[in-house]
Formats: sequence, structure tokens, C-alpha cells
Amino acid sequence: MKKIGLMSRRGFIKVAGIACGYSVLGFNVTREAFAATLEFVGLRQQSVYNADSKIYSIRKSQDNPMIKKLYAKDGFLHEGPCGHKSHHLLHTHYNDRSAGVKALKAKGVKLAL
Repeated sequence: MKKIGLMSRRGFIKVAGIACGYSVLGFNVTREAFAATLEFVGLRQQSVYNADSKIYSIRKSQDNPMIKKLYAKDGFLHEGPCGHKSHHLLHTHYNDRSAGVKALKAKGVKLAL
């Protein structure tokens, strides 16, 4: 991203959009919209916490009966949570693919993220 002075183009567009909103809508309307957004976020947070505490009886993974069965002596991952099989199946590994990207860029291929 190309920088314009101290600000990137994306940052400039954000600031310009906010400034246009203030100039077109006025300060009060923009403030009310911002307050309504914060109120919505607060209501959403409260409903998620209420659902978590009242609706869902199992809130910890170690209390889940299916997980307990999975790690039981006769279960699929009977070695335990830190066993070889569980580590192999449940953990990810990083593969550095930057050399391939550099090779494509050297050929002139333009990559969009």
C-alpha cells in the first residue's frame, strides 16, 4: 500500500469518509448513529453472555461428555490430551511457501491479497 505523507491511502479514505459524513449529516446525527451502534454492540454482548450462562449447560471443553469419551481408556485418543496421536491430529504445522511467491513475482505475476 502506497503511503501519502504520514497516512496510507486506505487511512486517507477512512478519514475523508468520516469528514464527509460530518459535513453532510452534521455532528448530532453522526453522534446519534455512533451511540446507536455502541448500544447495539452492548445488547449483542449481553445476549451472548446470557445464552452462554443460561442456555448452554456445557461451557468448558473438558466437561463435554464426548471429549471425555474420546480421551477415555477405550477411546480413540486413549493416550491422553498430550499424546502422540492427538498431537498429530489436532495440531497444525507451518510450511514456508514464500519462495514460491517470490518466484512468481520474479516472473512478473501480480498477486492480489
